[in-house]
Amino acid sequence: MVGQNIQSQDKAPHIPEKARCWAEIDLEQLKANLRIYQAQLPAGSEIMAVVKANAYGHGDQAIARALYGQGIRRFAVATVQEGVSLRPLLPEAELLILGYTPVDMAALLSEYRLTQALVSREYADALARAADGPIDCCYAIDTGTRRIGLNAEELEAAEAAIRAVQPPLRLTGLFTHLCAADTPEDAESAAFTARQVELYDAVLERVKDLALPHSHCLNSAGGLFLGRPGTVRLGIVLYGLKPDASNTLPEGIRPVLSWKCRVAMVKEIAAGDTVGYGRTWTAPEKRRIATLTVGYADGYSRLLSNRGWMLLHGRRAPIVGRVCMDQTMVDVTDIPDTRMGDTAILLGSDGTEILTADDIAALTGTIGYEIVCDISERVPRIFVLNDTPDTAH
Repeated sequence: MVGQNIQSQDKAPHIPEKARCWAEIDLEQLKANLRIYQAQLPAGSEIMAVVKANAYGHGDQAIARALYGQGIRRFAVATVQEGVSLRPLLPEAELLILGYTPVDMAALLSEYRLTQALVSREYADALARAADGPIDCCYAIDTGTRRIGLNAEELEAAEAAIRAVQPPLRLTGLFTHLCAADTPEDAESAAFTARQVELYDAVLERVKDLALPHSHCLNSAGGLFLGRPGTVRLGIVLYGLKPDASNTLPEGIRPVLSWKCRVAMVKEIAAGDTVGYGRTWTAPEKRRIATLTVGYADGYSRLLSNRGWMLLHGRRAPIVGRVCMDQTMVDVTDIPDTRMGDTAILLGSDGTEILTADDIAALTGTIGYEIVCDISERVPRIFVLNDTPDTAH
């Protein structure tokens, strides 16, 4: 009968996490990044760790657990599902949902003690009607990003909306987002950021009698470059990546994630042979080609076809042909030691060679954030702490 020999899930064979394609997450480097960043901040500053989108692709549960162990008690997520999954690990922490949650999920906000961003007065009123228990809330203030929040330039209306928040909603603070703080050397961006801070402070001043305890406007870049004390929503720099490719990070902050795969086979091809779908690369002469166990289903961008590199034996191997769903080919003619089973580096270092998310982003016309966030769920995350690996998916 069909299915007669299929093993039940609890009897499935163990498959080593490094069998094919995996990401290694250095939790010691995460902690170092946190310490180094904290040392750059003015006295009286506090960190809110941003762990949304699976901690920018790094694995939110292990990341949050490590940061909680370092004394971090404020975290930001993007969805109610992220908050619910993290609450058991972070029993005493503030968990702020930075975006919209459908009002028909109000009960979850109350049950799991999640702090909900109020994206508009209309939303605040609807959430209050739907709530059947107390919900902590933080009002978003739009100072120029034009995404969510009360328009800070309409000061009286913003103040009225803030003062109109009624039980069962409990307003704990305000926040805004600085959309150009990552390019402080650009005069226009710097002026825009200064104007955002000015607008935000004007709203704060109008409601200072409310003594809201958890108001904040600084993101990773703002915390680095503005010199303003307060709560910093620390995201991308926590993971060792740059808010903008032009930035210089403090000494010692390095990427937390490295991404690796295997060499499946090595073959020799003749001059004139083509490689991959669409025959987009032709060998100019006899070449050695390695097939690697990663593809766009793993989150490795197809835009890297015929233009990216991977590291093997401390050298760069150029991608040839199109990145496939599960495999990618590289030219290893000049790396003669390459053999089946070797480890290739997609992100990380090998000898003196380094490939960063920003390097890949430059080739694909995007930002480093997207590169790490796009690493798919089928790629195991292996967490390293004091040289002891642990695994999670």
